[in-house]
Amino acid sequence: MGTDRLEAFSDGVIAIIITIMVLDLKVPNGTSLELLRRHVLPVFVSYVLSFIILGIYWNNHHHMLRATHRINGTVLWANLHLLFWLSLFPFATGWMGENHFAKVPTATYGAVLLLAAIAYYLLQRSIIVFEGADSALQRAIGRDMKGKLSPIIYAMGIALAFVSRWLALAAYIVVALMWLVPDRRLERRIYDQV
Repeated sequence: MGTDRLEAFSDGVIAIIITIMVLDLKVPNGTSLELLRRHVLPVFVSYVLSFIILGIYWNNHHHMLRATHRINGTVLWANLHLLFWLSLFPFATGWMGENHFAKVPTATYGAVLLLAAIAYYLLQRSIIVFEGADSALQRAIGRDMKGKLSPIIYAMGIALAFVSRWLALAAYIVVALMWLVPDRRLERRIYDQV
């Protein structure tokens, strides 16, 4: 089977996740800038970080599926596994922001990031196993150093959350910055095939 339905379904789920996150942004009861800084800024910062990370997943998921010719049931389940962890972003984002980046919520946010990264890796591997070691996706990702390094940095961020919330956030931001530009390896493969 082709990838069109899987991509459309995933796009819809990610759009709903982003919508749920933005609906969690509450309007402050007051007009002072201090109120905004104290109560809204942490929630907004966590929302922006999650929005960017979800955007990265959406972008790279799109590129990965464009480099994929066919899928099977294992790939469908692996994709649902990824969507499950992404669907926890609104909860983890809200909890971290509402509690001003406290240790446990920030570590929990990192755990959701880590498990989503692992799920993405498993989705990628299930596609490669189904399409073969010589698949366009396998050739495009090569050794996948970013994909292997990201979970390590997330795990470090989880541990750092109990030492310094700012170091934990810095670890999460470093991974986002690593992936901010769409995966050029996949883009080249897609455009080479057209």
